[in-house]
Amino acid sequence: MKLEGSCHCRKVNFQIDSKHPYPFNLCYCSICMKTAGGGGYAINLGGDFSSLKVSGGRSISIYKATRSNGTGLSECERRFCKHCGSALWVWDKRWPMLIHPFASAIDTPLPLPPSRTHLMLSSKQDWVEPEIRELDWKFEEYPLESIEEWHKKYDLEK
Repeated sequence: MKLEGSCHCRKVNFQIDSKHPYPFNLCYCSICMKTAGGGGYAINLGGDFSSLKVSGGRSISIYKATRSNGTGLSECERRFCKHCGSALWVWDKRWPMLIHPFASAIDTPLPLPPSRTHLMLSSKQDWVEPEIRELDWKFEEYPLESIEEWHKKYDLEK
């Protein structure tokens, strides 16, 4: 599925091919909450890095978060618009073929997931009340299942 996205001020626009476009992974970690979360969480999708096309690249900045265990900077590079602050995507040199756009930056209509995965619940703020539905999965930390594996489990690869 071709995904098109942008920042709020529209100075950055991008396209990416995604076999994993269902917005199911709600991350409550402190990094997602502070950098991209509106409801105390952020949602990442999966995409093919080699298909990424960007216009307005000069408006993009990179943020590398400090690891929660205090051992330096994360390998993950979070891209955001330096003008409006919109979170765009995450890229990690350990998996250079993947890119994880934030669902909030995607302009293309996204499919409704059959279930959701709430992860890093141990990090959520007290004011956040997760809406956990009957078919949803809950994890205090990270699940072992990847975005790709979740899509395969439900036969949802596009």
